[in-house]
Amino acid sequence: MEKQIENVTAALKSNIYFDGKVTSRTFYKENGDRFTLGVITPGTYKFDVGDKEIVNLISGTAEICLPGDEDFHQVSEGETFVVPSQSDYEIRTYGVVEYLCDYILGMNS
Repeated sequence: MEKQIENVTAALKSNIYFDGKVTSRTFYKENGDRFTLGVITPGTYKFDVGDKEIVNLISGTAEICLPGDEDFHQVSEGETFVVPSQSDYEIRTYGVVEYLCDYILGMNS
């Protein structure tokens, strides 16, 4: 994964979830693609997903339970997981996790 992303526009307002335990900032690439950079503190969280998400862990380790899964499985720094559009998933962490999430508009899977 690259160490920086150039030529982006940042939204001024942050995204704050679960009383500040999960936060992110939204950015837009020159071509209009949207992504977020965020931090997750220890805990278990459930997210509803609109657009398809490709989540890259920048640092830390988490356990995720994706749609159709019965159990959590581990993902670590440098790994990626995909969340289908119009679904939900759970993520739990025991330490701080940083992530980059790309949004894929109009994708059904």
